[in-house]
Amino acid sequence: MTTTPDALAHGSDRRPHAGPHQEAAAVHAAPDHHLPQFHLRMPRGYLNDPNGPIDIGGQAHLYFQSRPRVDLDVPVEWGHATSDDLVHWTLHRPAIVPVPGGADSGGAWSGNTVLHGGVVRAYYSGKVDHSPFQSVLLAESTDGGATFGAPVQVVADPTEDEAITMFRDPFVWSDGDGWSMAVGAASAEQVASVRHYRSADGVHWTHEGDLLAMPRATVDGIDTGEGWECPQVISVDGTDVVVVASWSHGAGPADVIAIPLSGAPRPHRVDDGQHFYAASVMRAGSWGPVLFGWVTEGRTEDWTRQAGWSGAISLPRRTWVADGRLATAPHDAVDALRRGGALPAHGATIDAQAEIVLPTPVDGCIRIRFGVDEYLDLVVDTAADTLTVDRSRASADRRADPSSAVVRAPFDAGADLPAVRVLLDGSVVEVFTSAGRSVTTRVYPLQAPPWSVEAPAGTSYWALGRTVAPETIPAASVPAGTTTA
Repeated sequence: MTTTPDALAHGSDRRPHAGPHQEAAAVHAAPDHHLPQFHLRMPRGYLNDPNGPIDIGGQAHLYFQSRPRVDLDVPVEWGHATSDDLVHWTLHRPAIVPVPGGADSGGAWSGNTVLHGGVVRAYYSGKVDHSPFQSVLLAESTDGGATFGAPVQVVADPTEDEAITMFRDPFVWSDGDGWSMAVGAASAEQVASVRHYRSADGVHWTHEGDLLAMPRATVDGIDTGEGWECPQVISVDGTDVVVVASWSHGAGPADVIAIPLSGAPRPHRVDDGQHFYAASVMRAGSWGPVLFGWVTEGRTEDWTRQAGWSGAISLPRRTWVADGRLATAPHDAVDALRRGGALPAHGATIDAQAEIVLPTPVDGCIRIRFGVDEYLDLVVDTAADTLTVDRSRASADRRADPSSAVVRAPFDAGADLPAVRVLLDGSVVEVFTSAGRSVTTRVYPLQAPPWSVEAPAGTSYWALGRTVAPETIPAASVPAGTTTA
């Protein structure tokens, strides 16, 4: 299916109209080498949380929070993309658009989808500007998940005597004899919780208490949060694991943490980078359990507005439990991005889309050199048992975040995985280790490709294919970055 102007016109009345001079600039402007080419993203505008990945007849549907321009005052809607392989995505018109005066007039926020007979049900948070909570809404699709009808509220908001200060982001799953729902919450006593609801029909819900709750604390350097957003429940190796995004009223988003429901609850980071948030899981389907996340920006707001786009969806990840923590690695489907065979990485010249693999942990540094004074370092220290992702020299522009990430105990000699696997896509960098640790980060070098690699002996690289078309179409006609399936 080809993405057409019609297919992305929903909400076009909120897009700025381009005049003839703007159109010419869009045609002749230099390509933006920071723009991801195989991560799912909007051609322009703002993207954040992935929502409701689901397998419908062997095709993956992924919804996501989106706005047609980088303007947070525009009510958020549900963007929509499909894929036959989790790698090559086709964008469609938004599936859920807020209705003025309706239950989601302030935005159709995060949630998930399930199949109920031949109907796709979307459960999500509806924001209304005068309400203290985002109410749990249900909308249904009878056309295979392309469009959804008017929403209805199916769960009562918390009562005043419960002292709940945040309530949002339903996640629904079938549990054999009915349906369960998790909703994220925060209390006035700074107790973060995942509230649990049950239903026989998916429409009428009863509050069963908390699936999990934890007073705010710092555990192994992790702020567990005043509240938990985007709760997800995934079954991994026979263990139910709750994945939440820790959040507070004062500081906002923090870390994505996972807490197995068996044994003493102990949170662990799902990703050790600075730019992974709002994880969303496909519990089951043709590809097994799959986890996605929002790849946030790592540059100032003014630079982002100037670029005209923000955010991407992480690569799909498979999961397992190791030593009581949720581990992740790129889903096997990601291998389909490779073009040709592996080549020696040291001394290689690469484009902005590449994969670099260090097979075993050896002391040294993988350096992706963008220019004389711009480079990204990944430093292995076997004595300290650390991997450091150092962005301090990744951009000569001070508007880029230069902070580093350090992963402790990143390697597992018994795992059938490379010590370090780096997937580079423009400004997006996803790093994975043999112990199932990951670092999602962003780099914004001023120097455009070609770039070069310096690496220890035995390190390999692959060129990676692009799954989003180059942006050469005028801004006022077909939205750039459209794809075909």
